Amino acid sequence: MLQIRNLRKSFGDLQVLKSIDLDVNKGDVVAILGPSGSGKTTMLRCLNFLEKSDGGTMLFDDRRVDLARVTHAEANALRRRTGFVFQSYNLFANKTALQNVTEGLIIARKMPRRRAEEIARAALVKVGMDDRADYYPSQLSGGQQQRVAIARALMLQPDILCFDEPTSALDPELTGEVLKVIRGLADRHTTMVIVTHEMKFARDVSDKVLFLDQGTIAEYGTPEQVFEHPKEERTRQFLERYFED
Repeated sequence: MLQIRNLRKSFGDLQVLKSIDLDVNKGDVVAILGPSGSGKTTMLRCLNFLEKSDGGTMLFDDRRVDLARVTHAEANALRRRTGFVFQSYNLFANKTALQNVTEGLIIARKMPRRRAEEIARAALVKVGMDDRADYYPSQLSGGQQQRVAIARALMLQPDILCFDEPTSALDPELTGEVLKVIRGLADRHTTMVIVTHEMKFARDVSDKVLFLDQGTIAEYGTPEQVFEHPKEERTRQFLERYFED
């Protein structure tokens, strides 16, 4: 479904991503792991055109673009095929959960409100938030807000759903409810790319694991290959530190 080749990104003199390759097949769950500052979030934002890449190519099904020369129209067309779930929810404080989910359908896609609400309620059911449809963000826990954000991304029926550290802003007791929703999506073969620090979850749920370190791919393979038989010493040391903690 998605192929990235030679993705590069710098901020000033700092080269954050150095010749990154990625393949995502339909139904895959790809986990992007690595230490802080390794380029994980930048990579995800480049895939969704929230950051402009310095170089590389993207093939999305049969559509190929030069990432350094992609036009605004091309970026928008490809972005419509992806959903993005941010760390900090990004919900409208003055709108209910239902209104937050319907906003994209009504405003961006000009869908009639009644039909938009039908789709939004179905999305809220998938994340276990249908009983909170009329609640405002201030009335919801962090985990509940993140589940609304996932519903908002789902109702656009994206080909690929991208998560940027979806549990990093949550207290530990709220993390489980969000991971349960993502696990349910994986069970339904939703294609996902997930930047996460939840190593055990990534090992259990993902089909492929990409381990970034200092802007380069240190490991890329199945969870068994990366977690049980890492090729690089730096990967092994990082994983040992994590699981010891």
